[in-house]
Amino acid sequence: MNELLLDYLPLVIFIAVALVIGLALLVVPFLIAYKAPDPEKLSAYECGFNAFDDARMKFDVRFYLVAILFIIFDLEMSFLFAWAITLGDLGLYGYWSMMVFLGVLTVGFIYEWRKGALEWD
Repeated sequence: MNELLLDYLPLVIFIAVALVIGLALLVVPFLIAYKAPDPEKLSAYECGFNAFDDARMKFDVRFYLVAILFIIFDLEMSFLFAWAITLGDLGLYGYWSMMVFLGVLTVGFIYEWRKGALEWD
């Protein structure tokens, strides 16, 4: 039984160190943070809305468009990582399948670029 516990000792140490670092990162900012908010800190940050305004106000749809585009290209990256790991097992068919996939995504990216979806004028 002692040998079994010794096998798990590095895992226990790793979890303990992770917990200590995590708790330190959560507690230290509350202890040393400067706590004097000004109007600049309370203003809207990158979302375009005032911090305390009506929830039913009209907003620009481009915020959702950018979020959707980010999700699409983020998922593309996750497919590329999985493809790169299994490329040796997939062979030539897997390679050309991914090239077709990337081609379709490139055509979509060029289309949205030409339509002005990435412009914030």
